[in-house]
Amino acid sequence: MAAGPGAELLRPRTSSGRATFLELFFDLAFVVALTRVTQRFADLGDDTGWTLVAGFGRTLLLFLALWLIWSHTTWITSRYEPERAIIQAVVVGTMFAGLVMAVTLPRAMEERALPFAAAYLMVMVVRPLVVAAALRGHPRRLVPFRLAAWAAASAPLWLAGALGPDRLRLPLWAAALAVDYLAWAVGWPLPRLGASAVGRWRIAGTHLADRHQQIFLIALGESILVIGMVFSGTDYSAERAAAFGVAFATSALLWRIYFHRAGLLLTEALGRAGMPARLGTASERTHLLIVLSVLVTSVGYELVIDQPFGPPRPSWLLFVVGGPVLFFVARMRLEYEIFGRVSRSWMIGLVALLLFTPALARWAPMVGLSVVAGVLALVALLDALRNRGRPLEVSASPIGREASGDRDSEA
Repeated sequence: MAAGPGAELLRPRTSSGRATFLELFFDLAFVVALTRVTQRFADLGDDTGWTLVAGFGRTLLLFLALWLIWSHTTWITSRYEPERAIIQAVVVGTMFAGLVMAVTLPRAMEERALPFAAAYLMVMVVRPLVVAAALRGHPRRLVPFRLAAWAAASAPLWLAGALGPDRLRLPLWAAALAVDYLAWAVGWPLPRLGASAVGRWRIAGTHLADRHQQIFLIALGESILVIGMVFSGTDYSAERAAAFGVAFATSALLWRIYFHRAGLLLTEALGRAGMPARLGTASERTHLLIVLSVLVTSVGYELVIDQPFGPPRPSWLLFVVGGPVLFFVARMRLEYEIFGRVSRSWMIGLVALLLFTPALARWAPMVGLSVVAGVLALVALLDALRNRGRPLEVSASPIGREASGDRDSEA
């Protein structure tokens, strides 16, 4: 690893790689943010047609902006020593910006668009410049410079969307977010400097695994919060009590299924990978889908507990069934990333949900949630039977097997 000015900011090879209390503190802002995302989704409960699609798209865009902030911060603390004062200041500053985004999120597409965009740009443009200045003459300083340059290029779209007519906000912000995600995917290339592929970065793989597992648990905790808040705020009835129980069982099954073998071995897989950043990049995208699926499913809990046997609507089917379907897809992707294969039980569960969906569109929400819980329980049972009596599998990820020495000089 290169020495010289700024080298003290890099994570040493002797680092434990575990997430720090600072990062858990940082996550508190995102607990608030995820509850606001869920509430925006829940507000679509009575919408139909294009109104439902547009509302879902607006909330999804805001979630993706938040995810980019959280994920970039996770990569920073995987590459740099979080015990250094400057990195701690960067993380706490990002936490404040994330909190601003969270409290403005309910009306971020309306009158609070400017503070939301301003907080986002403070993180995306100013933060990498601070890191670059702290690195001084170290070769890695070029990476945050690239980030800042690309974020500055998309900034006019964010500001135009915030300050311009409401009808242009969604397309302008969608274009800006597409630029930010595309830049990340291609390594923020610049003339003469080239690109810095994220998959070739030097990171603490076990740290990244910790952070991905923690954000899943935070999303799952948010779903438990929804279950408790909705049930405690409605009139008691046997039907609502039953919906409360089924919703909790569904969350417990999501936890069990995620951590059964694949999720549990994520730390080992990233620790064994020759190029952990390559596997970490794939895992980050998978956990984006997993977290989104849990949030969408938790909206389904709210709708079902509130009206367990109300009339079926397109919105409830999107949340009650659509969330678990997305979870199945993401969890299958995670299993491939860890083991290089997908279990038959997962294919059975996904096909079963898709086959049940047309019939569920004509039944009450409680029936739909019960079927979802039943399918999840079936998958968990099949997985348990398949692995009964067998030793714990060792990760065999097909991603990131390359030798660690095959990296560029500024990674």
